[in-house]
Amino acid sequence: MSVSRSARCLFCSFSRTVNTGARVPRRQFSVSAAQFDRKPKYPNIKATDLKNIQDITRDLKPEDFKPYTEEEKARLSEEYSEAQIAAIEAGESAIDPKDLAEQFAIRRDPMKLQYLDDFSTIEPVVDKHVRAPESNSDYNAELKDDDDFAADFARFFAEMPENATAADWVRFAETLRLTKGKEENELNPHTALVPPLFKEGESLTQDPRPQNAVKEGEQKGKESEEMTDALKRLLQATGYTPDMIRSLKLKTLVSHAVVNQTRLGKVRRQYCLSIAGNGNGLLGIGEAKSEESGDAMTQSKYRAIRNMQPIQRYENRTIFGDVRGKVGAVELLLMNRPPGFGLRCQHLIFEMCRAAGIHDLAARVTRSRNPMNTVKAAYEALMSQRNPEDVARARGKKLVDVRKVYYAGRV
Repeated sequence: MSVSRSARCLFCSFSRTVNTGARVPRRQFSVSAAQFDRKPKYPNIKATDLKNIQDITRDLKPEDFKPYTEEEKARLSEEYSEAQIAAIEAGESAIDPKDLAEQFAIRRDPMKLQYLDDFSTIEPVVDKHVRAPESNSDYNAELKDDDDFAADFARFFAEMPENATAADWVRFAETLRLTKGKEENELNPHTALVPPLFKEGESLTQDPRPQNAVKEGEQKGKESEEMTDALKRLLQATGYTPDMIRSLKLKTLVSHAVVNQTRLGKVRRQYCLSIAGNGNGLLGIGEAKSEESGDAMTQSKYRAIRNMQPIQRYENRTIFGDVRGKVGAVELLLMNRPPGFGLRCQHLIFEMCRAAGIHDLAARVTRSRNPMNTVKAAYEALMSQRNPEDVARARGKKLVDVRKVYYAGRV
């Protein structure tokens, strides 16, 4: 830079002239609107001010039950009529606040209700529902048509007294039937919504199945068809009832053809491997061969029912620790998992766990994956579990010392 230049030229870069033209606004980093200070919609509540239901019931006083203010009454008048508001006030005045303060608590005694304030659930023991007899039902009832209603009105006007009043018309309108048939079917029908206390086969959740839906002859014929000689021998050997057999979880996992070479040639038969379980700790496997696939499947299921044995379950959902199983060239590892993990394993082991009532488990199958040996190895692993209580008893220690779990697992 030349020294001969004026001082104004030397320092022109440090001083900027004001541009008289319109300035183009620069793009900001954030395109969100400017934030303004405003009050929150709901006031902040400190953690020390929060109370649970036990604290509320313990610190409750009669002074806490105050009468309705004028503002609350005005709000109630928008939803209820004057007669309803009068009934509400009469109910409030009939109860002493001292009784509310003493009795407002959650019951812990054995005779407590099964709900706190959910009165949509009907308890037959408490509500004492009275059901109309079944003889009131009329399955052939039909709705009246226009001619039937016209005949009812004509009969009313013909029998109307000379000094008729509005009460006669109201009485006729209330007693006017809408159906043709048995009168009790409309006025006092038989309902199965709430069971009484308690008939055979009934419970809090279901009614007994209607026995008149199926004819006795058809039902006996169906039972005789299902009761085969093999099923009779199974019932005698196990002591189960037909209903218990139907409730079991049965599934055929392996089915393939086998060939036996004899001097007369090749004899082909069907091989089946099935499992049986009750979904609550019992599991069994069975094998069978037969010329017909149906016979082999039935025999394998019956043998699985005979072979059912209890499976140890931790918290009724998983196994006690990690166990290994080996049959032939199949080696597998079953691992226990926390609640909610699910069944993440091979489909054969998955079906066995469902039948046994195991809900959280992981499995790893190494080397061979032969389906038949996989099922046998998994069954062997489930049966080889060691109960921590037996281990603690053998070592002369406590169960917590064996599991190494103290204070719910926090230490």
